[in-house]
Amino acid sequence: MDVIVSALLPMAVVVIMFSLGLGLTPADFARIARQPRSFCIGALNQIVLLPLTAYFIILVFGFSGETAVGFMILASCPGGAASNIITRIANWDVALSVTLTATFSLTCVVTIPVILDFAVRHFMGSAAPDIDIAGTAITAFLLTALPITLGLSLRTIAPTFTDAFAPTLGRVAVVLFVGVIASAIVSNWQVVTDNIARLGSGLFALVAVLSAMAFAVSRVLRAADIEAKTIAIETGVQNGALALAIASPLVAKGPIFNAYALPASLYSVVWLATALPAFLILARQR
Repeated sequence: MDVIVSALLPMAVVVIMFSLGLGLTPADFARIARQPRSFCIGALNQIVLLPLTAYFIILVFGFSGETAVGFMILASCPGGAASNIITRIANWDVALSVTLTATFSLTCVVTIPVILDFAVRHFMGSAAPDIDIAGTAITAFLLTALPITLGLSLRTIAPTFTDAFAPTLGRVAVVLFVGVIASAIVSNWQVVTDNIARLGSGLFALVAVLSAMAFAVSRVLRAADIEAKTIAIETGVQNGALALAIASPLVAKGPIFNAYALPASLYSVVWLATALPAFLILARQR
């Protein structure tokens, strides 16, 4: 089962990123120039607040070694399609949400390797294994920047064609991701039950603290209420599929749920059981 999941997981991430690219236009990125304040606040939260918060949660909960590295990998990943969906349901700033998701899905090619290199050296010290940072950067590029760029290019060249099948592909991407994660959890059920109590509270704290702090920081920096809520969702929701796809290969010929991948793996369980319902309830409070 792990062999099948290992093959399908990167495919699921690529499909998700490609479908995200299909929903973009050059005008989405032009909004950065028209809305520099809200974008810069989102960038501050994503690039600075997110990894710092993850670092302090690691210290508070006493995580160490590969688990701490796994938390930092999760924190280095941008928001996923879920943040865009919640923002659309709530009728918040969808354009800002999509722009932030797309931009940081592209820049994570740089940020993920940098944070991974720091985390391995800091949390593992002399026990740190040799991590192929360049290989991680290439993996991040193939999983994020390339499919997004291809989707955006196809949308630009053939907008009518892409409009016809983009919504269907988006639904397929969600189903594929849920199926892959569910298969991975079922095939590693003992690992999940052995670790959910230890890691679950830390993962929930990561989502809750990030969302609250991102909203507070955004309001202090004079973002509008809807913009602040959009940035909070974008900061508090991580792309667990991408984090899992990055962490799993760090142990050569190892299982999907290796020590580095545990936070990303269990994040999906915690997110679906606690954070997602909370966000959806908040989204309905217009």
